[in-house]
Amino acid sequence: METNLFIICTTAFAAVFVLLSLMAVAMRLLIMVYPAELRAAHDPALVAAITTTMDVTHPGTTVTKIKEVR
Repeated sequence: METNLFIICTTAFAAVFVLLSLMAVAMRLLIMVYPAELRAAHDPALVAAITTTMDVTHPGTTVTKIKEVR
């Protein structure tokens, strides 16, 4: 009976691994077909979010320049 449990667990692990791998490949293909638009640093919602976050984490801070690092 213990061998059956081991086989069931191994099969389930392999099935999950295969399914997640297929989903990763599908996501990669979708990203290649439909690339995301690059957002400009002057997007008002982005500036407000960064300014609010910096004010909460470091009170009294003024955001003067936003630079995206890739």
